[in-house]
Amino acid sequence: MFYLENQDLSNKRVIIRVDLNVPLDKNSKVTDTTRIEACKGTVNTVIELGGSCVLISHLGRPKGKEKKLSLKNIVDTVSIIMGRPVLFHEDCIGIDAEKATSVLKPGEIILMENLRFYDNEIEGDMTFAESLSKLGDVYVNDAFGTSHREHASTALIAKFFKGKKFAGKLLQKELEVINEIAEKGKKPVLAILGGAKVSSKLKILYNLIQKVDKIIIGGGMAYTFIKAKGGNIGNSLFEEELLTNAKEILKIAKESGKEIVLPDDTIASTDFDNNDQIKTFKSGEIEDGWMGLDIGSSSIEKFNQTILSSNTVFWNGPMGVFEKEQFSKGTTSICISLKQAKENGVNVIVGGGDSIAALKKLGNKEWVTYISTGGGALLESLEGKTLPGVKALSNDY
Repeated sequence: MFYLENQDLSNKRVIIRVDLNVPLDKNSKVTDTTRIEACKGTVNTVIELGGSCVLISHLGRPKGKEKKLSLKNIVDTVSIIMGRPVLFHEDCIGIDAEKATSVLKPGEIILMENLRFYDNEIEGDMTFAESLSKLGDVYVNDAFGTSHREHASTALIAKFFKGKKFAGKLLQKELEVINEIAEKGKKPVLAILGGAKVSSKLKILYNLIQKVDKIIIGGGMAYTFIKAKGGNIGNSLFEEELLTNAKEILKIAKESGKEIVLPDDTIASTDFDNNDQIKTFKSGEIEDGWMGLDIGSSSIEKFNQTILSSNTVFWNGPMGVFEKEQFSKGTTSICISLKQAKENGVNVIVGGGDSIAALKKLGNKEWVTYISTGGGALLESLEGKTLPGVKALSNDY
């Protein structure tokens, strides 16, 4: 794979697959510019190297050409963030689109219309990919968040750019961060995994237990492990079909000298919305009729000590039903511990929508070493997979 540094892009039209799938309000105004800001480095680099930029992206999941999901709605915001005018074209393929990009001068930027206005994009249609390739001379993938999909604009278009395809600055950084977590992180390396189900992170657990030193398991997925160890979990969420896997992971960890860190206590209730019925149980001693919905104070202290004794920490997934105020303390405590760890020099990496939402809920995420832009792409990478959009940039593809 090749990166943009030191490439000669003089007078080249560079197609950049960016991820501008940003949230919009009811008036189709951008409410979070994080993803736009994330691709600015690549755009600036292309311009510094003498090229012009043809930005292609999807937005939402449109059914046909929906006006509310037109990228035209965000072009003004993109212009402001890029610090220069951004042109817009109302299509992403065809003769008119090709004409619009053919007259670009070095330093100019044009944003093409939503790729997903065509079903061919998500179907991975080669003819559609070839049509997109006619928009420029060079291809750059900077959309890590969609690189796990075999879509035309990420996995197929690169076939038409032998020797002229590169990873953007954001994609490069994401791959470096994954390597930091799984291969070269300063030890001890800790992974914190939460969320509802073991099934969504089963392959990650098998892969990470070979790579990291410790794994904290919280959230709903912890109860499958607690039950696998013979504990009583009351009415808590668990996946019976994965009890054997949980036992196997615990065995692998023990035999390889790694540590699976589970909660010591649980905040439970008889109902998600019943504020009157809340009780703390020791892990493995939850009474029937009660469900675990957050970690307790003993677990918070245990997890805090584990975090502060690490040098590299990756966090993905909440510790409880953090959307409910009464069950958000565990997730909030992880944020506080990570902030303290970062202040002590620990490398803190956060990925996944719920974890990022928790950071935003506290009102400040600037202290984190790195926040991944990819959800599914990040998790699949940590499973040990080579993403289709990354594989497409290799010389033999």
